[in-house]
Amino acid sequence: MNAQEIIRSIEAEHLKSDLPDIYVGDTVRVGVIIQEGGKERTQPYEGVVIAKRNGGINETITVRRIFQGVGVERVFLLHSPRIANVKILRRGKVRRAKLYYLRDRVGKATRVKQRFDRAL
Repeated sequence: MNAQEIIRSIEAEHLKSDLPDIYVGDTVRVGVIIQEGGKERTQPYEGVVIAKRNGGINETITVRRIFQGVGVERVFLLHSPRIANVKILRRGKVRRAKLYYLRDRVGKATRVKQRFDRAL
């Protein structure tokens, strides 16, 4: 067994199997586990997926939302134990792999058309 096989076998134990198929342009609600004192709670973070990176255990998504008139982006490591769940709210119809151009848009111009040919 070489080093790469050992690494893959260790990573395979930590991969989540219950993740939905996430595409760029989708509107998602990510449940993030927050620790406050000795307690834990799940805080939802809802926004549009503007980028996907890497694969396997290192897979990340960048989610953008507008909060109090300011654009906020968060990068989530999908297979992290801090991510409780990911729910897809609507599918987006886009023609780009990265939606960084949404950063320059304001108001209704940031909307992404809905796609109906993929199931939620």
